[in-house]
Amino acid sequence: MGTPLGDFIRARRDSIQPETLGVPDHGRRRSPGLRRSDLATRAGISVEYLTRLEQGRDRNPSVAVVNALADALGLDLSERTHLRYLTKITGGECTAHPRPEPPRREVRPAVRETLRLLEPGIAVLTNRLGDVLARTSGYELLMGAAGLLDAEAPNLTRYVFTDPRARTFFADWDEVADEQAFDLWLGPSVENTEWLTAELAPTAGPEFTRRLNRHLVPARGVLRIAHPSGHVLRLLRETLELSSDAQQLVVLLPADDATAQALDQLRHRAPGRLRAIS
Repeated sequence: MGTPLGDFIRARRDSIQPETLGVPDHGRRRSPGLRRSDLATRAGISVEYLTRLEQGRDRNPSVAVVNALADALGLDLSERTHLRYLTKITGGECTAHPRPEPPRREVRPAVRETLRLLEPGIAVLTNRLGDVLARTSGYELLMGAAGLLDAEAPNLTRYVFTDPRARTFFADWDEVADEQAFDLWLGPSVENTEWLTAELAPTAGPEFTRRLNRHLVPARGVLRIAHPSGHVLRLLRETLELSSDAQQLVVLLPADDATAQALDQLRHRAPGRLRAIS
């Protein structure tokens, strides 16, 4: 049985074109990407040890080995952070977990007050599993027509993967889906993530599990929304991490004048209330 760490190493190895790292091509390959022997040589470890890591038979690599693999794979800062995180949770998988259960949904009064001060802007409080815990009226205006908030307990991850409206609402649905799947690895706990993935997998199908297991670190560029009103909105996302709460506050800002004007029209207000961010 594999592990998140092994899955990530294998996925990154398969995605690398050998010539980009100066590795000579020795002929036909049984699988795409970098050979296991080539990666082991670059990282200074044995092929046997790398095989055990990828197959989940070794769950506790040293810091030196993790850093060597990061260098050998040419990981950027975000990918290195994710590799270290997967090493941490993989090493703890041998211990017994409590029964998976839904994450807590409490919101501190100070956080609610922060959202109130952001009115009438577009802001939402979520956890890494995608639960919408609190939001401004501006967020309701933006997302209400999409159907996300129809559920009694809205969840953005569930919406993206199971509601057909999401595929047209998010102009770059593939990128948004990658983001939501990746964020599950950063959930409040392994147990909570297991709860949501077990719930989602039967309905979201292979489209969800494939994205979850390839560990693609998302770029998180401009969010493009094809709003049911007919406007195509381009939004910048400013994310504030509330690490002690395992929550994040996301503020959406217009990326251009056309989006700012469209949002003003949605609010039935005179243009100029929201300025584009240059």
